[in-house]
Amino acid sequence: MPTPTKGPRLGGGPAHERLMMANLATALFEHGRITTTEAKAKRLRPLAERLITFAKRGDLAARRRVLTVVRDKDVVHVLFTEIGPRYQTRQGGYTRIVKVGPRKGDNAPMAIIELVEPLAEQVVAEATGATKRAAKEKAAAKPAAAAAAAPAADEVEVVAEAAESAPDETVEAVAVEADEAPAAEAAGDEAPADEAATDEAPAEDDKA
Repeated sequence: MPTPTKGPRLGGGPAHERLMMANLATALFEHGRITTTEAKAKRLRPLAERLITFAKRGDLAARRRVLTVVRDKDVVHVLFTEIGPRYQTRQGGYTRIVKVGPRKGDNAPMAIIELVEPLAEQVVAEATGATKRAAKEKAAAKPAAAAAAAPAADEVEVVAEAAESAPDETVEAVAVEADEAPAAEAAGDEAPADEAATDEAPAEDDKA
């Protein structure tokens, strides 16, 4: 029986190993993380990432290739509709292995293999989109604020025009008063002459 190139043989033979890997991959895609021995986790990782790569392609041929390994159609549907699109911007490295210590009984080294979170680029893209939306809303709010401020600006202009015309009216009023003042003085000068005329009139009557 030939020895595998990627590590020690698991199970009693090649067919048994393929079935074990298929069951582990099905459980991983169904639950997101599983606890198994370190040797099984290391052998499962390349198979799981290859299946996720097929899920990222998303075509019928890729779905049929995955169905030859994972026989549960519900898990394959989740893999193609949720897990695959989640890693569209990530080039490999879809799983993570964390060692958790030996197992009781046979002291076998245990590990947790789990699906990693999507790349931070998605979070950055969402933040960038939110910033762009906020900028658009702010730009849309500026014309409304300008339209609301336009009547106030017109009122200020009207008040400024009134203030500019007020000094001219004051100057005209002063000029009118200045013109009326000599006339009043002239009228005051003529009044004594009339009085003198009235005083001279009785004198002429006495001479007669």
